[in-house]
Amino acid sequence: MLISMLMALGGVLIASLFSFVPALHIYNVAGFLALTATAAGRLLPSEHLAMLLLGMITGYAMLNTIPAVFLSVPDDSTVFIVLPAQKYLLQSRGYEATVLAGIGGLSGIAVLALLTPVAPALLVALHAVLRPHFHWILWAIIAYVLLSEWPKGTDRAPAGWRRWWEGWRSILAGLATFLLSGLLGFILIYRTIVPADVAYHNLLPAFVGLFAVPGILQNLLSRVELPAQHIARTLDAPPRVIIQGMLSGALGGLFAAFFPVVTGGIGGLLAGQATAQGDDRLFIISQGASKVVYYVGAFLLFFVPRVHLTRGGMAWILSGLWSPYAPRTYYEAVAAIVLSGVVSFFLLLLIARLAIGLIARVHYRSISVGTLALLLAVVGGLTGWGGLLVCVVATGIGLIPVLWGSRRMNGMGVLLLPIALNMSGLGDQVARWLMLF
Repeated sequence: MLISMLMALGGVLIASLFSFVPALHIYNVAGFLALTATAAGRLLPSEHLAMLLLGMITGYAMLNTIPAVFLSVPDDSTVFIVLPAQKYLLQSRGYEATVLAGIGGLSGIAVLALLTPVAPALLVALHAVLRPHFHWILWAIIAYVLLSEWPKGTDRAPAGWRRWWEGWRSILAGLATFLLSGLLGFILIYRTIVPADVAYHNLLPAFVGLFAVPGILQNLLSRVELPAQHIARTLDAPPRVIIQGMLSGALGGLFAAFFPVVTGGIGGLLAGQATAQGDDRLFIISQGASKVVYYVGAFLLFFVPRVHLTRGGMAWILSGLWSPYAPRTYYEAVAAIVLSGVVSFFLLLLIARLAIGLIARVHYRSISVGTLALLLAVVGGLTGWGGLLVCVVATGIGLIPVLWGSRRMNGMGVLLLPIALNMSGLGDQVARWLMLF
C-alpha cells in the first residue's frame, strides 16, 4: 500500500514537470514511460507502473489548467475553459480562474471517491443495458452538438442575404469544421502519412493543429496587453455555486468517461446546457470537475472489479502490460487518486504563481512564439514531416471556428465521425467511397 501511494505521488511529480509544456499530452509521456518500463523488466513491476500512471493522469487532469488559462493552449477537454478564463485573465484574475478550476477538479475526485462502494454493481448493470445502443447514442450526441450551434445574428446587417449570412455563418462554419475534421480523421485512420513506427502518435498532429495552433496564431495577431495579475486571498464562490458546478461537471465527466469516444469537453457541454449554466464561476468549476472526472474516471474504470472497461489512452497503454486481478487493487487505486488529487491541487496553486511571474517578465507575444515553436518541434520530432503536414492541414480547419465564431469543439469530428460510422458498420464503405483503400 505504501509503495503504491509513493508511486502515485511520483506520477504527480512527473505530471507537474510537464505542466508548463503546452499541448504535450500526458498520454505521449506515458507511452514512452511504458516502453521504458517494459525494457527495464523487473525494475518497475507492472502493478507499480499502474499506480505511477494513475498519479500522472490525476496530476495532468488538475494541472493542464495552467496552459489553458495563461497560455491559451487547450486540448479537447479544456477548450471550453479558454474563453471564460481569458476574460478572467484580462481582468487580472487569472489566478482566481485557476483556483476555481482546481476546486472543480477536487470536487470531481470527491465524487469518484463517493461512488466507490456502488460503482462495481452499478457499472456492470449499466454497461450490459447500454452497450447494444452505443452507436445510436453517439449519433444523437453528434446531432445535438451540431444542432445546438444555433444562428447568432445581431440584426445589425442590412436586410437580405447579408443578414441571413450574419445569422447563419456560425452554424455553417461549425458544420464545415465537423465534416472537414471528420474527413481528416478518416484519412488518419485508414491511410495516414505519419510513419508506422510512431503510429501511437497518429492523432497528435491533428489535435495540435485543430485546438492549439489556431489559438496561438490568434494571440500573435491580437494587440491585447495582459494586465498585472492579482493573487487573491479570498474566492468569490459560495457553496451553492461549488456544489452546482460539482454536480453538473461530474455528470458530464462520468458520461464522457463511460461512453466510447465522448470526451470531457463534450460531456461538459451536454451537462452545462442541461443544467442551464449562466455564471462564469459555475462554468469554470463545472469544466474543471468534468475534465478530471473524464480523465481519471475513464482510467479508474479499468480497475473496477467485474467491469475492467478500457476507456482512454492511459488504460489502453496499461492494458497490454497488466490487468488488475483483485478488488483490493481497485480500492488502492481510489486511495491513490484521492492522495494525488489533493497534492496536485496545492501544486496547481504553486505553479499558477510561477506562471504569473513568467507572463509578468516575458511578453505574451514572445511566449506565444516560443509556444508555437515548441509545438512544431514536438510534432516534427515525434511524427516527422508527415506529422507536420497533417498539423498544417488541421490548423486550416481549426481556424474556421476562430474566424467565423463557431465552437472549436466541432473539431472533435476528427474522432466522432469516423468512429460513429465504424460503430454503425459503415466505416469501411465510406472509406471505399473516399478511395482510402
